[in-house]
Amino acid sequence: MKLYHGSNMEIDKIDLSKCMPNKDFGCGFYTTLLEEQAWRMAKRRVRIDGGIPTVTIYEVPDDLVEKPDLNCRVFADRPTIEWAIFIKNNRDRGFSDYADPECNLDCKYDVVVGPVANDTVGLLIRQFSRGTINAEYLRKEFDFGKLTNQYTFHTEKALQYLKKAGVMYECSTTGND
Repeated sequence: MKLYHGSNMEIDKIDLSKCMPNKDFGCGFYTTLLEEQAWRMAKRRVRIDGGIPTVTIYEVPDDLVEKPDLNCRVFADRPTIEWAIFIKNNRDRGFSDYADPECNLDCKYDVVVGPVANDTVGLLIRQFSRGTINAEYLRKEFDFGKLTNQYTFHTEKALQYLKKAGVMYECSTTGND
């Protein structure tokens, strides 16, 4: 299976210590099945840090999440309450219950797979975490358009399954992706 990583530069060697904390699925290396999504992320990174929109391509085994040596967490293709709580806990800089299975701040999961929390979902999760909406309202609001996906790698053991297969560069950026 091919996975794509969008950045402002080619990734020669993945260094987990350079990954940002408090992301959807915790600190890790984020990839996607969707080339278009990787390009959007690459252009976004260039707007923030400069550089050239770059998508690095990786190959992983089709049965990655079934590997017995990996502890994988796989969410449904559509947002769920469980998924929202997991994201809320990982994004919360004050969350400290690392033993909770509904977080990955301690990288207990080698690989996590699930939808991306886009801006609309992010707003709903913030409202849910503040208590301004309840779980039932959140569940009803999760039924909307096309979602993107992410495969995240959180440990050196998981990174061993990522094999660099190529790189694509965009010479100029246009549009507001």
